[in-house]
Amino acid sequence: MRYLPLSADDRRDMLAAIGAGSVEDLFVDVPQEVRDAAVFDLPDHQGELAIERAFTRFAMQNLSPGCAPSFLGAGAYRHHIPAAVDALIQRGEFLTSYTPYQPEISQGTLQALFEFQTQVCLLTGMEVANASMYDAATGCAEAALMAARVTRRKAVLISGGVHPHYAEVIETQLGFTDIACDRLDPDPVGIEDLIGRVDQHHACVVVQTPNFFGRFADYTALAAECRAVGALLVIAVSEPVSLGALKPPGEMGADIVVVDGSSLGMPLSFGGPGVGLFATREKYVRNMPGRLVGETVDVDGHRGWVLTLSTREQHIRREKATSNICTNSGLCALAFSIHVAMLGETGYTGLAEVNHKTAVQLAKRVATVPGVKVHAAAFFNEFAVMLPKPAAEVVEALAKKGILGGVPVSRFYPSYPEMENLLLLAATETNSAEDIEALVAALTEVLR
Repeated sequence: MRYLPLSADDRRDMLAAIGAGSVEDLFVDVPQEVRDAAVFDLPDHQGELAIERAFTRFAMQNLSPGCAPSFLGAGAYRHHIPAAVDALIQRGEFLTSYTPYQPEISQGTLQALFEFQTQVCLLTGMEVANASMYDAATGCAEAALMAARVTRRKAVLISGGVHPHYAEVIETQLGFTDIACDRLDPDPVGIEDLIGRVDQHHACVVVQTPNFFGRFADYTALAAECRAVGALLVIAVSEPVSLGALKPPGEMGADIVVVDGSSLGMPLSFGGPGVGLFATREKYVRNMPGRLVGETVDVDGHRGWVLTLSTREQHIRREKATSNICTNSGLCALAFSIHVAMLGETGYTGLAEVNHKTAVQLAKRVATVPGVKVHAAAFFNEFAVMLPKPAAEVVEALAKKGILGGVPVSRFYPSYPEMENLLLLAATETNSAEDIEALVAALTEVLR
């Protein structure tokens, strides 16, 4: 019983203490159909070698972006990761260390996080950043809660251009509070006019640029409108490389900026792990969730780093805490920071330029395919196209030809039949001219 130390008597006593008749009673709140569906067709009680073979066969059913022309996007973007990133984050002092509960003896970790925070401020144009969130989705939810604390208001306005995963996490998180969510309908063609829609009842308005459909916008006028009615402007960014080419959210007047940093330093990995960048104005720093690393000097005048302004529930009374997120994505933040440092300012802006040029070339070539309409106004490295048949069917047909041909919007908006034929295509520096021609040829054949 090395790994299962509880006896049957122990379990019976524990269940009796909480008034449950059986272990199954602990799951009564989970619908039966969900429990029935949680039965996986996996091999049972096999040796290590047999298990490795079985899972290798499972893995071979996937078409990896690293093994085929890939135009996937929709919030997760593939970029080239320098070999030095993995070499550095796999050093034992980084890879095996845990979150610094004794920060005074974790100077190396704290310095890395301090540099990360500095980079986030430079990229976003903001004044202060934390040591990371789990991802952009949880970051957006924390931003909405933070805005409610700052303004003492009970409503949030969410743009229809915000990534649906981000919007859903906001709604889920706020669903357990008395804060109302006003989520606008998605618009794949344009960007809704929010001037006049945000008022003195809203704690904040949440927008995204480039938005879920790839279109970017300057929200300077909206920021002024928010200030006029006393609301905060939250700007989300799902593609951090865009910050090398577009106007930073801080220059637009954003009060809180949330960025998904996972496309720099980290592979796609089927959606995780991620890292959320979170930045705000200095006057709101005491309401900012998460960890904050500060610079100081010790008694001998030597430079050092500390965890400062701690407002997590582990440090202060829960009712006074700004967040129940108890850690940060330290290793992922380090990977992001190393990648950004290796690029430097010139490399970062150059990478953004290459991404945009590649996407422009992709849009031009895809527009030549009969029956395809490209929604290509004001995009960075991603755009939407309307196909003459359901996008999900087209993507499956392209995959059979060895091409990852984008993401069907219907996966995110199944209740919007008008988006059934809408496809999101993204291009990065990893896409060659040959990749683009392969997509165009395959798409032409599939649509005949």
